[in-house]
Amino acid sequence: MGIRVIKTAIAALAALYTAHYLGLETPLSAGLLAILGVEVTRMRGLRSAFERFMASVLGLFFASLLFILLGFHLWTISIFVLLAFPILSRFHLKDGIVTSAVIVFHVYAKEEVTTSLIGNEIMLLLTGLGWATVINMLYMPKEEHKLMELRHLTEEKFGRIFQRMAMSLRSPALVWNGEELLEAEQAIEEGIRRSDISRANRIWGHGSEFVLYWPNYFEMRRQQLDAISSMLTQLALIYESLPQGELAAELFEHLSDDVKSDVYEGAVEAQRRQLKARFRSMPLPVSREEFEMRAALLHLVHELDRYLAIAKRLKKQKNSLMAAVRESD
Repeated sequence: MGIRVIKTAIAALAALYTAHYLGLETPLSAGLLAILGVEVTRMRGLRSAFERFMASVLGLFFASLLFILLGFHLWTISIFVLLAFPILSRFHLKDGIVTSAVIVFHVYAKEEVTTSLIGNEIMLLLTGLGWATVINMLYMPKEEHKLMELRHLTEEKFGRIFQRMAMSLRSPALVWNGEELLEAEQAIEEGIRRSDISRANRIWGHGSEFVLYWPNYFEMRRQQLDAISSMLTQLALIYESLPQGELAAELFEHLSDDVKSDVYEGAVEAQRRQLKARFRSMPLPVSREEFEMRAALLHLVHELDRYLAIAKRLKKQKNSLMAAVRESD
């Protein structure tokens, strides 16, 4: 927010000086238009400037026609609002409604429609929105380093979750408040938001591997978190220590380290296959309670399969990302 305030101040000052230099009437309006035109991303800034300019030009000519036909009355402005605003919204120019109204009020205040007045208003638009676009294009804060921090934070929380799951399998009476689960979700959602901003700040190359990596990364982490939530549901059904639980605990301990690896090694997947084979070779349950707990444990391992399938796709992209990040630095 601080950067945007500074950018807005620079754009408004530049627009004011330019309007004074060009001798435009009501140069303060150029500063107002510049303030309205500063946005949080480059793509949004370009789109906003285009919408505001087109809406203002269309509104200017439409209002001029109404003033010529009906005269300069307050109710004429009401008719303009009733007719023009829905049309602008219909053509996806609703972001330009405010700037259009500013320009129309200038014409109403002059109580005349002349070529020089229309030219002055268009120059105000070009000056204010033009400087806002220039400032938007010159600087946007980079999100890559923050995205890397969120990635490491997400992986750290995933590792802690798996450690807690291993501890719970060994000691079912262990009480865990699940704060790591909430913190991981917050990091993922923040990562998705920032990856969208990072992509919108690029004018070209939206389909490149580097640009697509971050939204794909955090979306897959979101899917993995859903699989983890399902695993935790099954884990809650295991209330006694089991030999099979000890084997699964070793698997989750290994997974807590593997989640931070930049390269997909497949060790956990191989260990999981061995675990399933050992499950089949063990004696059958001797009680209903043991049957239910072992069924929950088996379901937990099946959910782990889903997690690993997502992880396999995820790990394959990390090497290319790290190379791209090093190049961008």
